[in-house]
Amino acid sequence: MSDLRTLVPGDEAALEAFLVQRAESSMFLRSNLRAAGLVDEGSPYQATYVAAFEQDRIVAVAAHCWNGLLIVQAPVHTEAVARAAVERSGRARRLGIAGPYEQAARALDALGYRHENVAGGGREKLFALDLPALRVPAPLASGQVICRPSTPADIDRLARWRATYSVELLARTPGPALDASSREDVARQHEDGNAFVLFAGEEPVACAYFNARLPDIVQVGGVWTQPELRGRGHARAVVAGALLSARGEGVARAILFTGAENRAAIAAYEALGFRLIGEYGLLLFGGA
Repeated sequence: MSDLRTLVPGDEAALEAFLVQRAESSMFLRSNLRAAGLVDEGSPYQATYVAAFEQDRIVAVAAHCWNGLLIVQAPVHTEAVARAAVERSGRARRLGIAGPYEQAARALDALGYRHENVAGGGREKLFALDLPALRVPAPLASGQVICRPSTPADIDRLARWRATYSVELLARTPGPALDASSREDVARQHEDGNAFVLFAGEEPVACAYFNARLPDIVQVGGVWTQPELRGRGHARAVVAGALLSARGEGVARAILFTGAENRAAIAAYEALGFRLIGEYGLLLFGGA
């Protein structure tokens, strides 16, 4: 029999020991744990974590996060930890579910949602790259395009791009609420050093972010190229530029996921050296 417990400060080592065995599909959980610990006061990166224990070892966990996202790493007891995390968090907002795809799908069912409720994301392909093997695109290597970390002057533009990205890919509803949350997200990622902008000459053309970060591994997300400039290799270059920056800081490995039907993105990432390692689920309910 498993024992369901709400994790509290002091449980960090036990949780990390469980997650590190599944590092590639636990980036959000490990990064948030490192950034905010196990206290949940509704601040960014915080969550209510519920774990299933067997013989005093964690065998499954779910975290209902400050932004309404439920994240699971639960190869067993998926339904139980998912329901308990949502119930115990007290959060009314449910943004969606993230985790290994089959687990995310089981959690979706456990919470009483139908797959027809999923408005954005879905079954994603999960990729990994050892950064010494990164293949740098010629335009970036030659200086034809330049990638640099964001500056405060970039935030307004990046916030507009983030809102557009969220409508196009994440089924978010355009409007003031999305504009405000997009600016908050971008400003936080800028402050954390996780936002990057690609320039062709003086023109900003693309951006990328690390949406989870550890000392030895980063996860790429939020890759965006202005629609009229797509098909020119800018997404590939901005991801490579961000990864070169991380590699220079001693990061050894990168993770990302993208839609199973997004063939252009898959081709771009494989050209950089990423290899397919599994599936991930990002099941979003849409709205603001």
